[in-house]
Amino acid sequence: MFSHLLLPLDGSRLAEAALPAAVSLARTFAARVTLFHVIERGAPREVHGERHLDEPEGAQAYLREVAGRAFPADLPVEFHVHEDPESSVSRSIASHAEEFGIDLVVMCTHGRGGLKAFMFGRIAQQAAALSTIPVLFVQPEESGSVREFACCCLLVPLDGNIEHEQGLEVARKLAGVYGSGIKLVMVVHKVDTLPAEDAAAARMLPLVTSALLDLAQKNAGDYLDEHVQRLRSEGFSAEKEVLRGDPVDAIAEAAEETKADVVVLATHAKTGLNAFWSRSATPQISRKLRMPILLVPVTVIDGLAK
Repeated sequence: MFSHLLLPLDGSRLAEAALPAAVSLARTFAARVTLFHVIERGAPREVHGERHLDEPEGAQAYLREVAGRAFPADLPVEFHVHEDPESSVSRSIASHAEEFGIDLVVMCTHGRGGLKAFMFGRIAQQAAALSTIPVLFVQPEESGSVREFACCCLLVPLDGNIEHEQGLEVARKLAGVYGSGIKLVMVVHKVDTLPAEDAAAARMLPLVTSALLDLAQKNAGDYLDEHVQRLRSEGFSAEKEVLRGDPVDAIAEAAEETKADVVVLATHAKTGLNAFWSRSATPQISRKLRMPILLVPVTVIDGLAK
C-alpha cells in the first residue's frame, strides 16, 4: 500500500516527532523514504529558540545526518532540498509529493504553543488540504520527547456515507500488515449538539427530533454491524460503537478510552452538515487528540466514490 514516504523536516526537534512513524512504516511496508526540506522565503533563523534551516548546504547536511541517525542502514533513504525560496511551504510539500510519486506524507502537525505551533500547524493542515495523497499527522509530546510509533489499534469514524468508507479500506490494509484491531465508531447528535442549521427546527419539534435521532442511532448500529461482520469474516479483530453528542468531542473521547494508536479519517472539502468530514475540522480534532491521525483524501468521480 505504501511504497514511498515523504517526510518534511524543518530542522526542529518538533518536526522530528514524525521520525519513529516513518521508520516503522518504511520497515513494515518495505518502503523507501524521502526526507524533504523547503527553503522558505524570508524565514527567520530561529523560532522560539529552535533552528530553522534557511540555506541549502545546511539543509542537505541536516537531512543526511537525520538519515544516518534515525534510519537503519537497510532502509532506503533519500533526501531532497528545494533550494529556490518558496513563500508557500505547504504548496511545495504537496507538489513534490505528487512529483515524486509519494504514497504517504508523514509529518508533525504542530508544536507546543506560540508562533511555532501556529506556523507548523498551518503548514501541515494546508499541505493536507492541497494534496490528494494520504497524510499521517503525528503529535509531538508536550515534553518535547519523541514517542514510539505503535499500530495495534485503529479507530475509524464513519458516517454512513459510502465515500468515507475509503478511510476504512486504508485501515483494513494497514491492519492487515500490522495485525491491528479495528474499532468502528459512528456519532449521532443529541438534540442539544445539533448544528445551527438544524437547531431551529429541533426547538420547534423537540419530540419529533429526539425520536428521529434515536432512529438514526439504531440505523447507525445496523450499518456498523455489517462492516464488523465483514471484517471478522476476513480475519480481522473488529468491534463497533455508536456514540451520541458532538462528533469531534465524542470521537476524541472514544480514541482516548479505546487507547487507539491511530485514528483514520476520510476527508474532503464538504461543509455544512458534513463539516466534520471536511479538512476544516482537522484543527479541531488534532487539538484534542494525542495520537497520530491518518487523513485519507476522498476520491469522487461523477458524484460517486472511486
